Amino acid sequence: MNEYPVGLVPGPVSVPRNIRESWLTDFGSADLEPEFLRLYADNQKLLQKLLGTKESVVITSGEAMSALWGGLKSALEPGDRLLAVASGLFGEGFADMAKSIGMKTETVAAEYNSLPDPRKVRESALRFRPKMITAVHCETPSGTLMPLKELGDIARETGALFLVDFVSSGGGAEVGVDANGIDIGLLGSQKALSMPSSLSMSTISERAWKVMENVGYCGYDSYLPWRDVPRVPAPYTHDWHGMSALNRSLSSIMKEGMENVFARHCRAASLCRKLAAEAGIELFPLNEDMCSPTVSAFYVPKGWTWEELDAALRSRGLVVGGNYGPLAGKVFRIGHMGSQADESLVTRGMEIVRETLAVKN
Repeated sequence: MNEYPVGLVPGPVSVPRNIRESWLTDFGSADLEPEFLRLYADNQKLLQKLLGTKESVVITSGEAMSALWGGLKSALEPGDRLLAVASGLFGEGFADMAKSIGMKTETVAAEYNSLPDPRKVRESALRFRPKMITAVHCETPSGTLMPLKELGDIARETGALFLVDFVSSGGGAEVGVDANGIDIGLLGSQKALSMPSSLSMSTISERAWKVMENVGYCGYDSYLPWRDVPRVPAPYTHDWHGMSALNRSLSSIMKEGMENVFARHCRAASLCRKLAAEAGIELFPLNEDMCSPTVSAFYVPKGWTWEELDAALRSRGLVVGGNYGPLAGKVFRIGHMGSQADESLVTRGMEIVRETLAVKN
């Protein structure tokens, strides 16, 4: 397996040594030990602080897509309406997922290098009357960050639940679950939390719990069995090693200070885009104001194919991210989130990019 000394992929990110050490420890059974339930409760409190919520937090095993599916299936029934607000592939994907399980859907989408107009979202919501409105905070393929407050207000106005995927922003940008009216918020461990992709974390409002009670979904990815954890044991064997790593990650963020962590991400992002511009690389979003502090998206430079650029960067020890769907081969991404939100690492990586482009020019 190839290894690269300079890793700037947009997730899964580089895992720091102190996080990896959690997997070198032997624990008891997460099904039985009170110690595990105390760890779960501590992580809940830390996540509430990080994500800005007094609502419930559920922590489950599995990569973040499991939480996306669980959020939809726990709160929707066949025939219910979902309005997807999208600025990229994953935002549009919520509509595709909902359709596959029998929902009626509508999408308000913008070009991938821009953001949707909240006025159009409101018009659609008032006409369509969805049970749920979905959005992606950081659209990783596009490098954009979606403003959430107006969307949350629209959801409240129309009586819809507001589900937000902040998998690629939580821990690297302020999310503000309660301030933005988020009913179901979804986070993964492999992005700004600098962990392997072993855990999913979800915030769930009281109004969302009531909807879930009425739906009564009871599949493996259902949220209902988790409502009273840790007052009761988890419904299935949990990942104690992952939970220990999560505690280390969250404790590290709190020690540094949340505002300092968010500022570090902003500095790394700004530096990345500045150095890219100096190297003649064009930013993909229409303007930097709509960019995420956790990932930057750029057009593949003229005269290069993505395959050529990727191979050339790897030969110099740098690995970045390609893209998906209509952006595949056209736009590449640099991840400066979590452990990679490091100005010295970004400087080193962008110097490799500059040197690589200079050779061909």
